Amino acid sequence: MRFQRLDLNLLVVLDALLSERSVSLAAERICLSQSATSSALGRLREYFGDDLLIVKGRQMVLTTRAASLVEPVHMVLEQIRMTISVTPPFDPAVSVRTISIMASDYITEVLLGSAINQMAAEAPNMRFDIHPLNCHLVETLERGVADLLVTIDYAISPDHPSDILFEDDYVVVGWSGNPAMKGPMTKELYFALGHVTARFGQGRVSAFEDWFVRRSKLQRRVEVVSPTFLSLPGLVVGSSRIATMHRRLAIRMADHMPLTIREVPFDIPRIREAVQWHISNNNDKAIRWVVARLKAMALAEPGSCVPYTLITHEVDRASHDEIIAEFQTHAAQGGKVN
Repeated sequence: MRFQRLDLNLLVVLDALLSERSVSLAAERICLSQSATSSALGRLREYFGDDLLIVKGRQMVLTTRAASLVEPVHMVLEQIRMTISVTPPFDPAVSVRTISIMASDYITEVLLGSAINQMAAEAPNMRFDIHPLNCHLVETLERGVADLLVTIDYAISPDHPSDILFEDDYVVVGWSGNPAMKGPMTKELYFALGHVTARFGQGRVSAFEDWFVRRSKLQRRVEVVSPTFLSLPGLVVGSSRIATMHRRLAIRMADHMPLTIREVPFDIPRIREAVQWHISNNNDKAIRWVVARLKAMALAEPGSCVPYTLITHEVDRASHDEIIAEFQTHAAQGGKVN
């Protein structure tokens, strides 16, 4: 199909190229070979009389003309999709859909593993593609790279539908052979011990608990920094170090590792994990079915109905909403949220 000499199929390729700014990534996104995508870029350059993407250093950047096409091309394709697409019936028993989910290793461990196994009983042919979180969560969702985003509710967008899955809080975890873990965890002991914490990406951006402790002007001795939540328990075993972890994850890890769990000796706000999907998929029955199953599994987990409590001690000078606003600013400036 051509419109004023333009092969309209090339618009799909153009949208992917403008979003990914990479021939190889665009090819992967639209399931074309790299050579076919490169050929399509050549035809687009000829049609527009512009290079569209040029190599600068080790990256490809958009020309001025290409930058002006990003929003119009995406909007045209989205309008076409929403206008002509007919929602097919959804039967989980026969569905062969692949649902992509963007989530942290924490969420994968405490929720997705069990939920996906449960869904497999009803939908044996469905597939799930789990993507790690990045620093541009909502943008990744809007680009269609993921169908669902599961993250802390501070990080979701008001522009797309969402639902709260569960709440969690924090505990102190240490090796069961660590003498410091034999009794209750006091504030003095907590700050006297060495700590393991998780920070993410090239910027080593803090997770919420690490950010909150530093925000509260509390000084702790961080001896090991890890890139994942799942690695924290292994880094305290056999040592005198401790880690501050999500309670749900700590309980799971303690089932098969020599760990002792103690309460944090000061108040940290509870977190709420949410699932979000693009507004254009609000009537997608497959996605809504998956969301419903995730909610059901989240509510079935131990501790899911613990009442939500506001902080009262170290930060009683500030409201919970003010803390959320601060962390949202931290996230917007490149912070990692989980």
